[in-house]
Amino acid sequence: MNTTDARRVLETALICAQQPMSLRDMGVLFDDELSPDTIKTLLTDLQLEWADRGVELVRVASGWRFQSRPEMRHYLDRLHPEKPPRYSRAVMETLAIIAYRQPVTRGDMEEIRGVTIASSIIKQLEDRGWVEVIGHRETVGRPALLATTRQFLDDLGLASLDQLPPLEGNEVQESALDRLDFEALGASLSPADEPPSDQAPLSDHEPGNATESPR
Repeated sequence: MNTTDARRVLETALICAQQPMSLRDMGVLFDDELSPDTIKTLLTDLQLEWADRGVELVRVASGWRFQSRPEMRHYLDRLHPEKPPRYSRAVMETLAIIAYRQPVTRGDMEEIRGVTIASSIIKQLEDRGWVEVIGHRETVGRPALLATTRQFLDDLGLASLDQLPPLEGNEVQESALDRLDFEALGASLSPADEPPSDQAPLSDHEPGNATESPR
């Protein structure tokens, strides 16, 4: 198969794929006759071909996918004028702490936020596929250690945690995640009820060392 045909096959598969495609998936398209390096070259060629279009080819945590460019969102939103419900402050802060300080326990997060974190908030994040238990801290009660998932990065169009926006100073703030493209998510979480005391400011905290058990 020549380069032009291979690029066409790859382009078609990426456009039709429901989920990001990994290099291994792409190799299956060609019965593993093309090396990963060759496929990467084809991907780079496709990125250049689509550089001036409203859709771009990007790499996220789970692989590669086509997606609309941010500047097209204003027009595409007209097809779905109803805005999704906003995330509650409690959900945003909890997600921010997990994203920036992972792995963390529920106790770590409560110490940072200064309030009790409802179990429903963590369950919402787990049900959405953004947070998972990756082990347990070897201390009294062996509390679960929480971390973000590849799905979290995929939904935000990120390839790695290194692409998260930098924090201002050493604080974990919901504003840091506000700068991410949450409007691109297909479905959003329902705002969680929280007590008035939840308005307490965030404090700087660095969780201690932890030992993770096998997943």
